[in-house]
Formats: sequence, structure tokens, C-alpha cells
Amino acid sequence: DTDSDRDRVRGSGSDRISDRHDHPGCSETTSSRRGHRGQGVALRGRYISPLDHGDPFGWGDGMNNQEVIMHNALPKTGLIAHRKALEAAGLVISIVMRVPAPLKSLADQVIRAASSVPANLSEGHGRSGRDRLHHWRIAYGSAKEVDTHLRLLVIAGAIDKTQTATAIRLFDEVRAITWRLLHPKA
Repeated sequence: DTDSDRDRVRGSGSDRISDRHDHPGCSETTSSRRGHRGQGVALRGRYISPLDHGDPFGWGDGMNNQEVIMHNALPKTGLIAHRKALEAAGLVISIVMRVPAPLKSLADQVIRAASSVPANLSEGHGRSGRDRLHHWRIAYGSAKEVDTHLRLLVIAGAIDKTQTATAIRLFDEVRAITWRLLHPKA
């Protein structure tokens, strides 16, 4: 980078770019022979006005475009068990939201156990070795816990038997798939 290259890019005299100070957060410019405050910059040999809202770098809308950011907000683990566990947990949460006050603490425990299943399947999928198996065992145990609590709430007459049967079936499928993840050679 020679002086003549810099002058060619910056221009000469009053249309040279203004320099910014190096400390963060400072918007002051050096108003020496290089230009005036608020002056544009030269980029790739082209003068860019401070009011030019174009895209000098050719990056598109990038981070300011919500469709780029939110294109696929939900992470995909690739596990069928995780997808089924999310569906089952959502169903269970909607079922137990209508539980009467005396059984609210049991309903709260069902919600915690049901949400634990997809969370532990997902976390285990991101781990390896014994750590992975540990999370999958917790998911399996939580799915069994949900099954037991749902059956108890049905017997008590606190929740709808038909919807609960669907949730129990989904968690049974999750347990079966998780069992195969834990015992691949069995």
C-alpha cells in the first residue's frame, strides 16, 4: 500500500475521507487536511456518501432482514424421538392446564417431567459417549413418570381419558425409540 494508492482511493484535497478515532464508541473525526466531520468514505475506488443507504459490500440485507434471521428458528435434532416427544409434551401440557386446584401440584410435576423428555433427548443428541446415554436415560425415566402421573389423574377424574390415551400412546412410542437408542445391539 503506497501513498499514491491511498491518494487515488481517497481522492485529494477536500474530498479525502475523514479519519475516525481508534477508541470504541467515539464518533469524532479528525478534521485536518483530510476532510470534514460527516464526510463519506471511499470504498473500492468509489466515493460513498454518508447518506447513501446502498450496500457497498454486496452483503445483501444480512442481519437486518428478519426473513434471513428467522428463516428456521427452531433447531432440528434429526431424532424422531425428539419430534414425537415435543408433540407429546405439548399435548400433555394442554391437557393438564385444566386440572382442578387440589391436584395442581401434580399437574405442575407432569409439566416438568413432560418438558424434560424432549429437552434431555435434544441435549443427549448433542453429547457423546456416556454423557449422551445419561441424558437419554433421564428422558426415558421422565417419559415413564409422565405416563404414571397421567394415569393417576385419569383415575382421579381430573383429566379427559380420550386425550390422555393419545398422550400416553405418544410417550410410549418415545420410550420405545429411546430404549433402542440406549440398547442398539439388544
